[in-house]
Amino acid sequence: MEEKQPYFADYTKILKGELLTALGCTEPICIAYCAAVMRQALGAEPEKMQAFCSGNLIKNAKGATVPNSGGLKGIAASAILGAVGGDPAKQLELLTEVTAEQIEHAKELLEKGICEEILLEHEDDKLQVIIRGEAGGHTAEAELKYTHTNICRVERDGSPLPFNNLCEGIAVSGKDQETRELYAGLSIRSIIDYTENADLDREDIRETIRHQILCNTAISNEGLKNNWGASVGKIILHRGNSVPLRATAAAAAGSDARMSGCELPVVINSGSGNQGITVTMPVVEYAKELGKSEDELIRALMLGNLVAIHIKASYGRLSAFCGVVSAATGSGAAITWLAGGNYEQICATITNTLGTISGMVCDGAKPSCAAKIASAVDTAILAHEMAMAGKLFHSGDGLVKDGVEATIRSVGRMAAEGMVETDQVILELMMEKN
Repeated sequence: MEEKQPYFADYTKILKGELLTALGCTEPICIAYCAAVMRQALGAEPEKMQAFCSGNLIKNAKGATVPNSGGLKGIAASAILGAVGGDPAKQLELLTEVTAEQIEHAKELLEKGICEEILLEHEDDKLQVIIRGEAGGHTAEAELKYTHTNICRVERDGSPLPFNNLCEGIAVSGKDQETRELYAGLSIRSIIDYTENADLDREDIRETIRHQILCNTAISNEGLKNNWGASVGKIILHRGNSVPLRATAAAAAGSDARMSGCELPVVINSGSGNQGITVTMPVVEYAKELGKSEDELIRALMLGNLVAIHIKASYGRLSAFCGVVSAATGSGAAITWLAGGNYEQICATITNTLGTISGMVCDGAKPSCAAKIASAVDTAILAHEMAMAGKLFHSGDGLVKDGVEATIRSVGRMAAEGMVETDQVILELMMEKN
């Protein structure tokens, strides 16, 4: 094993900070988390609430079922249930122990209309929520932005309160200089070096990846076993039992269950459970098919997760660009590494994937995300097969540039700058009454 590089510790820090456990779709869950913090500051159940949300947060929280809620959907439901029964100490797993009585009470408060949903007109970030509550003549506010666990402000009666933000790993603010520098240091070549040469035990990364495999495999199996959402994963297996179909079905099935309120936790990537499932399950299936060891699977997922994070960091956590494209690209790169692919072939897999499916838009979190995952994973597997055959798209083919890093930057700029108006139109369409 080669000498440890100085960036190995940084890459471990990124993985540990990103691969968090979440119960349900992370957008409604982060609203519930912010509301639970507000309730803690208020010191009583709120009589009135207001949920101020950024446009992209509304888009992703509007159609997803809140886990452990008896089928409730939407922003107000997330905020009320978080305030009534959420445990803020558990962060993105805060609804794990919500009781049946609390769910019924939340439904009653939802029916009374105690929570007003308000679009943040002048948002600081595409991921931002402010929850305000009133009770007994007192008020409280909590604000979350940049990441799904970053509580940046807590107040009671207009006075700031100290808050111990429990976010582990990366710096809690996605905008601070330390975090920008940490993510800017990512590159495909150094990610491969880390994958192949990091000491799994010395870096203390083995259990983090094992937990990702365990959680995401469990919810994938649930999606394949029972009828969740549109059963995209189960339907894919009607076509056959080849490893590409199993890999695609396993990823889609996890989303089938998750988007329809399954109470099993997932390990996320870049703030998204769907992205965590997408980067995990195809690699798990290919590792089985290729007879790889646990250590080889762990290393492949180190690579896949970091590739997905590297691509996603180029355009942000929430945008009009569907994040599962980044995650599927990561899984494709990991599959190529498992199959013995070299640096050039891994880069070709990434380029081929991004050069094909970078036009997929995000129109919120909902059951059809499973079908988008299937499309993205299918593309990534084709990209892998092309790369192993020595075929790739070249500079000048659309957004493809000279070199994988330039291509990632090109796609990131398209997503961050070029899709701003698209994002606004999608939100307007989603807010229209049917």
